[in-house]
Amino acid sequence: MDDLFDTTDLDPARRSLLPGAGFFLPDDVEDDLESERIESALERADAAVVADPDADGLACVALIREAYDDVLDVPEPDADDERDPDADDPIDVPEPGPHDVVLVPASPHDVEDAIGRVAGAAESGIDLFVCDLAPDRYEYVADELEAAVNVASSVRWYDHHQWDDEVATAVREAGAELVVGDSDEECSADVVARSLAHDFDDRHVDLVAVTRDHDLWIREDPRSDDLADYAYWTDPGEYVEVVREYGADLPEWVTDFLAEKRVEKNRLIDFAIDRAEFHDVGPYTVGVTYGRCSQNEVAEGLREAGADAAVVVKPAGSASIRGTETFQRCHEVAGRVNGGGHPKAAGCKPDIYDDMLDYATHWTTRGAVAKRVILRAFEDVVETADGSTDESP
Repeated sequence: MDDLFDTTDLDPARRSLLPGAGFFLPDDVEDDLESERIESALERADAAVVADPDADGLACVALIREAYDDVLDVPEPDADDERDPDADDPIDVPEPGPHDVVLVPASPHDVEDAIGRVAGAAESGIDLFVCDLAPDRYEYVADELEAAVNVASSVRWYDHHQWDDEVATAVREAGAELVVGDSDEECSADVVARSLAHDFDDRHVDLVAVTRDHDLWIREDPRSDDLADYAYWTDPGEYVEVVREYGADLPEWVTDFLAEKRVEKNRLIDFAIDRAEFHDVGPYTVGVTYGRCSQNEVAEGLREAGADAAVVVKPAGSASIRGTETFQRCHEVAGRVNGGGHPKAAGCKPDIYDDMLDYATHWTTRGAVAKRVILRAFEDVVETADGSTDESP
């Protein structure tokens, strides 16, 4: 049965149509494993960081650990160590430690669960940080945040996404120190770096700059692609320790690993671009595709093919929405389909999956329902901009 979920040996074209093995792990099993790890790690921790495990969120963790002097040496792999560049993402990889500052990975869809885990497992007096995450509504996090404030000596929330004013006010009134950067100018790592009372080394200042280059889709520094890919392909705990020690200039053993991984990455990008369809939505052309791929490079390929905006629907059910200079309302589109983000980069997971049959349909139709729902959201946003009636999908 395990072989059914392991797509490592599949033909790359077929593999690109399916989610990774971690998708098939039952939520309760995954939650139990994660809870056990977190509870054990928090027993003697001075601080916890609930963060999005992408390059920006993990850079925040690296900076906080540096500020707390929570330093672990990063061993260079032995020459005979084997790292399979084609392996699926790991399901249960414990973070190296022990750490004084514990990483608690979370997505925008389960930030309340992560905060609740810290509140339930941490010793009284811990410092809690929440980084690179923004709740769509305060009620989603209200109970867990209240519990965390009662346990922690401080709760600091650092982010750069688009925040609703009422949500921001409620988070502050609950007792959290909330700092939200300008999403057009700063990434979350910028916010952390300027908010902490710490004099960071040049390599960490450089790390923040390169992270910003990737996260804001500036793409002037070639190292930003390395950071993004490494954060995506490796364990979050490894990424944090490597960039904390080396900054944005990754060691040779990491760049060798990335070079191997990129062979398949480029194939998956090509598959996704070849599958793309283009739709006219008002004055805009929207490129829509499906697959397990690197959404930023695919979006760039669709832009070069004439798209004003790109949608990449993933096999796991989520989707990435990327804009251009001509379309900067991605966060509004995502907000209509259970998501959010920035004007030129957003994400969502349409609420259309009730059971495994819906996912089976999703895989066999290459995301047809998700594509249709998201295109409808584009239409509504464009109609609203033209002065028409605002109707939710």
